[in-house]
Amino acid sequence: MERKAVSIVKACELVGVSRRTIYNWITGGKVEYVRTAGGSVRIFVDSLWRDPQTLEAMFGARGDLHANLHKTL
Repeated sequence: MERKAVSIVKACELVGVSRRTIYNWITGGKVEYVRTAGGSVRIFVDSLWRDPQTLEAMFGARGDLHANLHKTL
């Protein structure tokens, strides 16, 4: 199965953080990413939510997260 990857801007929208935070996460190894042939960075969506406790702290109930994720993807 192929992993879903999104732009940095889309990742920011999905988790509600700034671009700087995403870049800090990349530098710190907190998210997985790939570079395109053109040099752009794409963030793997499944790496944005590794810790369920952090996820619930950010979005509340899991249902809220899943609704938000499916609306934005």
